[in-house]
Amino acid sequence: CGARFSRFIEPRLLLLLFKGESYGYELVSKLNEISFPGEPLDAGNVYRNLRRMENEGLIKSRWATAKSGPPRRIYRITIEGEDRLRAWMLVIEERRKSLTRLIEDYKTFIEKKK
Repeated sequence: CGARFSRFIEPRLLLLLFKGESYGYELVSKLNEISFPGEPLDAGNVYRNLRRMENEGLIKSRWATAKSGPPRRIYRITIEGEDRLRAWMLVIEERRKSLTRLIEDYKTFIEKKK
């Protein structure tokens, strides 16, 4: 029906970083594990959002060098990011309640119609 969940990439990234710092490729992999059905994840969109979120002060990054492989940009959530995550959770919870009411109303109507 055309529902788009891509705008929820920010709270998903913030939640992953709330759980612990990570680097881009790992974040993309984890997002793929929790992606919404029917909506393929665009890795470029993830990196664009990480840059935007860093510019907004929601996350910070640093370069880490490993003994093998190229340096990685490691991201972590900031206090401002934690505040935004809490705000997102309130909004999502309210939407969940509204969607649950909509579904229940539909089911009730269908049952009455039978």
